[in-house]
Amino acid sequence: MRILFTGPPAAGHLFPMIPTAQALRAAGHEVLFACSQPLNRLREAGFPIVEIGDGRSIRDVFVESTGEEVRYVSPDTSTDEILDRAARVFALVSRSTVDGLMEAADSWRADLLVYDSFQASAALVAAKLKIPSVIQNFGVTSGLQMVGRLAANFTEAYETYGVTGPAEPTALDIVPASLGGDPGGLRMRYVPYNGGGIVPAGLLRRGTRPRVAVTLGTVLTEIDGVRAIARLIEAAASVDAEFLLAVGDADLAPLGTLPDNVRPLPWVPLAELLTASDALIHHGGSGTMLTALQAGLPQLLLPQGADHFTNASALTATGAAVSSASDDVDDALLTRLTTDPALREAAARLRAENAALPSPAETVPALEALAAS
Repeated sequence: MRILFTGPPAAGHLFPMIPTAQALRAAGHEVLFACSQPLNRLREAGFPIVEIGDGRSIRDVFVESTGEEVRYVSPDTSTDEILDRAARVFALVSRSTVDGLMEAADSWRADLLVYDSFQASAALVAAKLKIPSVIQNFGVTSGLQMVGRLAANFTEAYETYGVTGPAEPTALDIVPASLGGDPGGLRMRYVPYNGGGIVPAGLLRRGTRPRVAVTLGTVLTEIDGVRAIARLIEAAASVDAEFLLAVGDADLAPLGTLPDNVRPLPWVPLAELLTASDALIHHGGSGTMLTALQAGLPQLLLPQGADHFTNASALTATGAAVSSASDDVDDALLTRLTTDPALREAAARLRAENAALPSPAETVPALEALAAS
């Protein structure tokens, strides 16, 4: 069986599909990714890739098409407004990928198309070529609804290719049912894939006091730097815990002199960092949130934009996390994160709920059946 994967060129959208692709390949199936630039993060995963698109990045397309600067932080924007804006942007990004994806799927004779809901071209190609398709959701938000939002901004492309509307896909959720997703489809255990990296040997040992990891994901620091954690770093100085600052090569100058209990790290795969941590503080990105969920850790979310507010609402409702505006973080909140037994118990329940779901390998037969249909 031949399975074609596609999604926008962003780690948060592509990384959740890697364990699925690995399971299918391990079961003996052929796997190919069709993606646009940049391809470096995807190349690390070890799969063959066919390049589609016109070589421009998401940021390039947005700036050239709208004349606006890319904004990520949007605390005063409603969830619907955020999703509508995302649909417009990703429809623009996807327009140049239709021909390449159509050619790849047709020439390679794909039996199944697995795609991220933000890749507008995928639903069109699946409908045009009548290929069974699966939306691999990347978090708690509805992939099926996003396909509809994107299609509404993709009408010219549908008319050009003589397609009346998007194909009807099967949703594949990677979150426990208590967090959301699309009901009625498949649901699979979240298995983190964070890319490769060197793990400092000292991180494999537990510390003598609570260890709190702090990260802002793969996108936020490129656009807005580390301003979201400035107040947090100040408050950390008076907390009896070690804070591991995992923000890659971001400029730390806005944070001033770091307290003695705050330690900056080079790029470290998040799943490995969390195996030796007691809690996680982050921006609310889906992959970051689910990696901590899989590790069974309490979380403090500092939502900034994108799907962060939706994620924060869903996770805090389970009791496994707290959420705060960046400027409202204080030492009492940070102390609660490492000492509140209710947070830890709820996090353990979520971890167990995730572990009870079928693994990617156990999901392969269901994907095989969809392809056969």
